[in-house]
Amino acid sequence: MKILSLVSLTSTTTTLSPPLHNHHRLQLRACSSSSNHRVVVTRERGKNNKLITALGKHGIESLELPLIQHRHLPDQDKLVSLLSTATSFDWIIITSPEAALVFLQAWKAAETPSVKVAVVGTGTANIFHEITPSSKQFIEVAFIPSKATGKVLASELPKHGNEKSTVLYPASAKATHDIEEGLSKRGFYITRLNTYTTEPVQHVDQMILQQALSASVVAVASPSAIRAWVNLLPEPENWGGSVACIGETTASAARKLGLRSVYYPSSPGLHGWVDSILEALHLHSQFSKV
Repeated sequence: MKILSLVSLTSTTTTLSPPLHNHHRLQLRACSSSSNHRVVVTRERGKNNKLITALGKHGIESLELPLIQHRHLPDQDKLVSLLSTATSFDWIIITSPEAALVFLQAWKAAETPSVKVAVVGTGTANIFHEITPSSKQFIEVAFIPSKATGKVLASELPKHGNEKSTVLYPASAKATHDIEEGLSKRGFYITRLNTYTTEPVQHVDQMILQQALSASVVAVASPSAIRAWVNLLPEPENWGGSVACIGETTASAARKLGLRSVYYPSSPGLHGWVDSILEALHLHSQFSKV
């Protein structure tokens, strides 16, 4: 998988690194264990296990520091109601793993109607692939865009002839309006529901935070998480660590916040995210030796 590395000395300079090869991973495993490199994982508690396990296979120690929490909004009940009635949509658009989990809760409450889903990338698609076989027959993951962004999804989503296709878009209240704007220009009719929102955690363990501030890499899976991390930094402009993002949208938010060492995979998902973390650790180790 191709890995994009945004390692810049200024906010406008970007370099493209080659893919991470197996010999890089072997070198990293040796250096990370000897120098005790640590990766901070920042999802809600209980949702970091897969990443921690994947990093552990490379001999990398993780430090769990949940930075955000999710809260359901009243539109979640509207979603259940829409899915329970005879109302049908040509497409249901899901743009993140968390949005997929929230959608599945409503879908089950609505007694698992048959639906056709478009997802932003493979990471989100995997949430649907992991549900029970008996449920899969009712959910058709029918479209993934060529690039995992809302703008590209909106530009590539198939239409049904010249008719005005209908779209249901259950999303985070903090999601951008790229989907609605792009689809509206193409003649789609969109119903957006803000089913949940993300908030910074109310309490951060100060002892764990002090350890996190000296870690080599912080792994983040959403713009909300990277904003929460930057807000915890005493002097963000002087922080010497790297950020490994799950995808381009989060990486873009990190760069806009002034972070200079940002890594992300070309396709969001656990495998690409781990590769980005490995690359960040490898280059951090190299720079530390200079």
